Amino acid sequence: MLNWVGLIARGLAAALLVLVSARLAAADERRLPVPAVAIRAGELIKNDMITERSFAPNVLGVALFVEGRQALVGRMARRALLPGQPIPTNSVEDPWTIARGATVKVVVEDSGLSIVTYGAAMQSGAPGSLITVRNTDTGVIIRAIVQADGTVKVADGS
Repeated sequence: MLNWVGLIARGLAAALLVLVSARLAAADERRLPVPAVAIRAGELIKNDMITERSFAPNVLGVALFVEGRQALVGRMARRALLPGQPIPTNSVEDPWTIARGATVKVVVEDSGLSIVTYGAAMQSGAPGSLITVRNTDTGVIIRAIVQADGTVKVADGS
């Protein structure tokens, strides 16, 4: 009878140890947003494309991953994002206002004087980014800053 009590006590202790270990492991897990569907490069990320998943810290390694859904929604994928996989921070960017090859309005302002011409964007860009533009009339390549309205403003020194 005493052996049965000892066996039961050891079994309960082992079960308790397993439960405590599982609970501690769950406490270390990180919940990260992951794609619910495959997201192609250049595609705008919508809220219904994202879900959350738990990861053990040793699985994630030292890479930097996006930690919140709000940092993804409305942004654009720079490369293909696979379902269920954590999203590296350098895999998303602000959506482009200007696409490479598009005709853009180029504005030069200096001392109250404003000159407007058109050019071909040689790079894609979001508002605030510096891109190169080829003037369609002269062929001269200039550097310009993308504006929110889709125009570009010539950078100083171009």
